[in-house]
Amino acid sequence: MSFREKLLDLKKRLSDRKMYSIVIVVIAAVAIWGITQYRHSGELRQQLDNQYNRAFFDMTGYVHNVETLLMKSLISGSSTMTASTLQEAWRQANLAQTNLGQLPITPVVLENTSKFLTQVGDLAYSLNNQSMSGKPLNEQQYKTVQQLYTYAVNLGKNLNSLQGQLTQGRIKWSALANKGTRLFKKTSSQMPMSQFENVDKTFKDVPKLIYDGPFSDHLTGLEPKGLTGNNITADQAKQSVNNLFPGQKIKAITSSGRNDSGMFKTYNFKVTFNGAPDKQYANVTITQKGGQVLWMLYNRPSAAARISVEQAKAIGKKYLEDHGFKGMADTYYLKEDNTATVNYAYKQNNVVIYPDLIKVKIALDNGEVVGLETKSYLSAHTARTIPTPKISMQQARAAISARVNVLSSDLAIIPTDYKTELFTYEFKGKFNNQDFLVYINADTGKEENILMIVNTPNGILTM
Repeated sequence: MSFREKLLDLKKRLSDRKMYSIVIVVIAAVAIWGITQYRHSGELRQQLDNQYNRAFFDMTGYVHNVETLLMKSLISGSSTMTASTLQEAWRQANLAQTNLGQLPITPVVLENTSKFLTQVGDLAYSLNNQSMSGKPLNEQQYKTVQQLYTYAVNLGKNLNSLQGQLTQGRIKWSALANKGTRLFKKTSSQMPMSQFENVDKTFKDVPKLIYDGPFSDHLTGLEPKGLTGNNITADQAKQSVNNLFPGQKIKAITSSGRNDSGMFKTYNFKVTFNGAPDKQYANVTITQKGGQVLWMLYNRPSAAARISVEQAKAIGKKYLEDHGFKGMADTYYLKEDNTATVNYAYKQNNVVIYPDLIKVKIALDNGEVVGLETKSYLSAHTARTIPTPKISMQQARAAISARVNVLSSDLAIIPTDYKTELFTYEFKGKFNNQDFLVYINADTGKEENILMIVNTPNGILTM
């Protein structure tokens, strides 16, 4: 082969290698671009799914609120209470309607459900105006509200089922249209079809739902009434911490600083225990004035339950008595992670004082108290002058709808959103297999509040 031919052959081979390299680079670039686009598409789909999930879960919550509020309006014997309850039902139905419109389901599928929410809102607003003028629901209106409540219950159950499938990943939003068709058609067949007058709607201030036991998060005063005595030193507060753990082998109590602002000025401590891992410790806050425990939480896990909730209630009551909180009675509780959190309210002369509330958390493996919160009690507790009711128990009972079954009654003091207290009769009853509490003012006979009792596998709560 001549020298010229050798040069041409070398040039050809270099050219082939160059083209080969270029092809490889192009293929790699396309692959990287494709992977990037795929990932970006996946992120967008996830963001969209998150938006759908949020809208769906919010809608489910609003539907359940509508259900609860419609039941309260059926229980209420007061036009004023009926008005405020229906006003809130109207608002919650509108919020449910807004979130419903954000779901990837065709409008035809949602037509009857959307119509139901619209009718709840329109009827609730119309009856609210009627009730505000002092006119109670007539028999036909009462039956209509009952029909709407029944549909809300059925819709809520089906939404819960669908929510469970979404949470567990058994159904995706891409497949929800067909599933939604069957779901909403099934429930909408029970919906009342009558139309209600569409009126101009103006939102006003409405009451809030109350959870975790009645009146547990009431507004507190600017000056805690339950704090008495002189200011104590940090060393004295440390001794108060030591007294919280009887029988425990405390390893060390170390200061976590102090808080000199806010309603409660406190000393803060971290407590470690012999034989426990370093990550298991207790945080405690002690008030500078009076040396009262404001908050304690021991973060150890609780093993399998060996004691019942009833036993835990007795343990919590004795613990409070041993630490100076006398006259406390358990009210409601929540059981989770093998612990029971029990609400205790103060009783004076057999009157339940709900503002004076303490929460105690008891481990169900050995009955050890692992949590304590006294903020409400220390904010409101004082020796009260309890008056004689101006109306009798029978007169108060007459203020409650005759349609409900009253099971028991007591006297109770409840807080308001205006930092005041009301002296009331507390009636416990049942309506349509739903437990409830009604509070009638012991001086005026006014229906002050209605709470629904929610019996769950993990406890008794109210809303």
